[in-house]
Amino acid sequence: RASLCRRKSASISTSTSGAIICGMSEEIEPQPQEEAEIQSRIASSDKMPPDHVGVLIAAFIMMVGGWFGLYQLVTTTLPHVGQRWLFFLLVQIAVTGTAIPFVRYLNVRFTPVGNELPPGGVIVRQSLWVGLFVVAAAWLQIPRVLTLPIAFFLALSFIVIEFFLRFRERADESQIDE
Repeated sequence: RASLCRRKSASISTSTSGAIICGMSEEIEPQPQEEAEIQSRIASSDKMPPDHVGVLIAAFIMMVGGWFGLYQLVTTTLPHVGQRWLFFLLVQIAVTGTAIPFVRYLNVRFTPVGNELPPGGVIVRQSLWVGLFVVAAAWLQIPRVLTLPIAFFLALSFIVIEFFLRFRERADESQIDE
């Protein structure tokens, strides 16, 4: 514990509870072992898993195809039944493709350093939830029943489902590791 208090002029004392108290007066001297660990974390965070590369390529194709198809649908057709279903399908594809890079960024950003990044399938599934939320909101907007509380609870239900799915996946992964 005392090695965490290594500074040029550090005074180390112990409180009544046994905790180590550091009195610091100058800049921290990085320890060689800690510095090597930090450098290895930085180097490993620059590498992208191969399945993430494929997911990002698919996201770009989905994004371009979905938004272009949606533009063509909205500008060239009348809103009949078949076109309405095609609209929802294209919104799902476009929003999911657009959400994948952002969901991947959030997963990379908030995954602890010691843990592995979630696989590409998890990122796609989480992006599908975003697309499904937008499609459901658009569907509810047709009869004008979409309100802020309904949108909130719809989003909350998707978040809770995803939370339980990830919780179950992590439990399965920890059983495999043991």
